[in-house]
Amino acid sequence: MAISNNNTERFVIAILVENQPGILTRVASMFNRRGFNIDTLTVSETENHEYSRITISLTGDDGICHQIIKQLKKLYNVKEVKVMEREKSVYRELALIKLQNKPETRQEILSAVDIFRSKIVDFSPNTLCVEITGETSKIEAFIALIKPLGILEMCRTGVVALERGCSYLNSEIAYGGDQK
Repeated sequence: MAISNNNTERFVIAILVENQPGILTRVASMFNRRGFNIDTLTVSETENHEYSRITISLTGDDGICHQIIKQLKKLYNVKEVKVMEREKSVYRELALIKLQNKPETRQEILSAVDIFRSKIVDFSPNTLCVEITGETSKIEAFIALIKPLGILEMCRTGVVALERGCSYLNSEIAYGGDQK
C-alpha cells in the first residue's frame, strides 16, 4: 500500500478477468454503484489471451479496500483480485508530454530529459514530445520541473503493477489451468 495521509492510503488492486466484452463495464459500474472513486485504471490482455488484467489505483482506508475486494470477487468473469503491496510489487506509469520547443528553454528540457532518464520521441520546430516511465512520484517530479517551460499537452497511462518474484495472482490461470 503506497501513499498514506491521515487514515487514507493509495491502494493498487490487480484484477484478473476473463477477456470478454462487458467486463470492464461491470467492474466500473461496481465502483460507481458503491460511490468509490478510481484514481487510475489500466487494462490489457495478459500473456494468456483468454484473460485481461485490470489495474486500479484508488485512495481510501483499509475498510474501503476490503469492501472493494469483496465486491469485485462477486463479479462474474472475475477470476482473482489482489492488492499489490508496495514492497512486494513493481509499479510503473507512462507519460507522454508535449512541450514548447523554444531555443531559450531547449537546453533546460534536454537536461531534464537526461536527468530523469526519459527520452524525446518527437521533435519539430515548435514542439518536443517526451516519453517518461517510472513510479508515479518520478512522473510528478518531472512534470513539476518542466511545467514552467511550457507543457502544451500531456497524457498518462495510470499505474500498472506486477508482483516481484515468481507468483502473480494464480499461476494455474496464467498458464491455462482453471482455478475452480
